[in-house]
Amino acid sequence: MKSKKYFLLVAMLLALMVLLSGCVPGDGTYTAQNQAGFFWGIWHGWVAPISLVIGLFNHDIRIYEINNSGWWYDLGYYLAVISGFGGISLFRKKK
Repeated sequence: MKSKKYFLLVAMLLALMVLLSGCVPGDGTYTAQNQAGFFWGIWHGWVAPISLVIGLFNHDIRIYEINNSGWWYDLGYYLAVISGFGGISLFRKKK
């Protein structure tokens, strides 16, 4: 029974990684005419750790979209990074 749960968890994590890899920065979706905006900044901030791992194997993938709308993209990106990684500390048990 425990091995079924483990297998299901691994399969779900792999499926999630494959789905998320389609939305990483630097994949060629955005150009100077079609720039990533605020909400894509939030998404790219959330998937930054996945983008970092994929970027080790594919040098075209970055953790930050080069073709972005400027300040608004930056704001969304940093809000997602700070809330995603800083929010983990809220769930730790304090002694």
